[in-house]
Amino acid sequence: MKPLHVILSVIGGAVAGAAVGLLIAPEKGKDTRSKIVDILRDKGIILKKNKMDELVDEIEDQIEKHI
Repeated sequence: MKPLHVILSVIGGAVAGAAVGLLIAPEKGKDTRSKIVDILRDKGIILKKNKMDELVDEIEDQIEKHI
């Protein structure tokens, strides 16, 4: 398996886990963003603040579309 596939799989798993968790127990936007960041960091995904914020925004947008 290529390293890129492994990285994308980890990110995909983290996003899916975060989405399921948020769909089960939605909270305020600020709390939701904080939880997403915590989940990603727990999974070992460490990005610069602006990249992390972009990823969190994208996840939050996708979740809002499905609620």
